[in-house]
Amino acid sequence: MAVGFGLFPLGLAFGVLLSQSGLAWWWAPVFSMMIYAGSLEFLAIGLLLAITPLAQVALTAFMVNFRHVFYALSFPLHKVRGPLARTYSMYALTDESYAVTATRPEAELTGGRVLGIQMFCQLYWVGGGLAGALVGLAIPGRVEGLDFALTALFAVLAVDAFRVRRDIPTPVLALACAIGALFVPSGAFLVVAMGAFTVVLLARYGVRRTRLRRSAPRVRPSTQDAGSPDGPDARKGDA
Repeated sequence: MAVGFGLFPLGLAFGVLLSQSGLAWWWAPVFSMMIYAGSLEFLAIGLLLAITPLAQVALTAFMVNFRHVFYALSFPLHKVRGPLARTYSMYALTDESYAVTATRPEAELTGGRVLGIQMFCQLYWVGGGLAGALVGLAIPGRVEGLDFALTALFAVLAVDAFRVRRDIPTPVLALACAIGALFVPSGAFLVVAMGAFTVVLLARYGVRRTRLRRSAPRVRPSTQDAGSPDGPDARKGDA
């Protein structure tokens, strides 16, 4: 229910933006069923209107939704039984459904409950988008600022995440990548900025992992092992 209070208004904003961008109202449920990724659906409106090349659309979709790869590592998909149910569960894996399932003890989660959470999330989103598209047709003129709704949501989520884990280098690196991407053509800003940020994060992870390995204490064989028939001294004698 709490997720619905956030998803439905956001879907409403998406539907109003879609219909006021000149697209037919029925594109709202089509987007929400075929794409079903809130941030990418907002982006898809602009990409579709700008007749963006398919390769750039595919790369943008990959970069925007790449985080789902990490969701899959801890999402309780093993609770869901049956190929059709598991296929739907993978398709309906979103930020909201992951956030709800990740905060619950695994013992409380069943396959039916996981699927129910995902189905209600999609109903809230599709219903909000459809209602917003119809409302957008009835509103005279253009409502300014709706395209910033998702950006505002992610900004709030980023601030909350920073308050939980005060990792200063991450937002600083993100800002540096965004500033660097300002020097490329505007049509490639998002791809270049997110690509550079991904590369920087991977490099940072590699450096931290290497430092941890070097700083980890080495395990030395105990005295008992050294004197045992299978110890290092015995193996030298055998050689």
